[in-house]
Amino acid sequence: MQHLIDKANTLMEALPYIRRFSGKTVVIKYGGHAMADETLKESFALDVILLKSLGINVVVVHGGGPQINETLKRYGIVSEFVRGMRVTDSQTMAVVEMVLTGQVNKEVVGYLNQHGGRAVGLSGKDGSLLLCEKMLQEVKADDGTVEMVDIGYVGNVVKVNQELIQTLEHGKFLPVIAPVGVGVNGESYNINADVVAGRIAGALRAEKLMLLTDVSGVKDKAGKLLSSIALADVPRLIDDATISGGMIPKVECCVDALNEGAKKAHIVDGRVQHAVLLEIFTDVGVGTEITQ
Repeated sequence: MQHLIDKANTLMEALPYIRRFSGKTVVIKYGGHAMADETLKESFALDVILLKSLGINVVVVHGGGPQINETLKRYGIVSEFVRGMRVTDSQTMAVVEMVLTGQVNKEVVGYLNQHGGRAVGLSGKDGSLLLCEKMLQEVKADDGTVEMVDIGYVGNVVKVNQELIQTLEHGKFLPVIAPVGVGVNGESYNINADVVAGRIAGALRAEKLMLLTDVSGVKDKAGKLLSSIALADVPRLIDDATISGGMIPKVECCVDALNEGAKKAHIVDGRVQHAVLLEIFTDVGVGTEITQ
């Protein structure tokens, strides 16, 4: 009997969150180990479908770096990176677009629909969803001087056509978005998936932005997880190297989303089963939240 009571208590803990988030939008960046492990893939699909069934509007933005690397290798194309960003010439861009929109996007959509969802696959080129301009990467030389480097067809999102997403939400569909954008002349751009998720969350004024990662979240100098960070504290934590390395662009993406209208942002350990539900429907949550 006790295990049944425990289940009931779990549902009661979730009830206020269900009430709070019903009708609201949650943008989830789906990537890393959660996309590769079969158990985690199923866990993610069921989490998302449960959210939709509870009246929460979910928008999924997926990555695809490992799949791109594998395909480029198969074609004999060598990738170069500048400060973590892939140098994307026209040949590389063709492969990136093929993999993200023709392979990964369809796999994610198919998996969600197989588990009972109503997912619709999009790229940023559909309906001019993600209008981009060329991004120049900032590189600091040993002497401290800064140079802006052209790394090819890598884009910054300058406008999100949120009406397209909202139309799908009103029809109770689940948008699944590949991080490929379009320029003013119709050219394709490769965009960082975290950045896409953040810009969409800001444009939709989402209740939550969730970045699924392969780490537990932001940790302090002693290695203890920081469950919550105030927006105003982020510059100090970057300056003192509490936030460092690959965590910096993720946190900056969260900051941008909050400044553009999102309510909360979360960096969540996607290696944990049902991480999405645990973050939204429990008092403790998982990972690190960044709040206004």
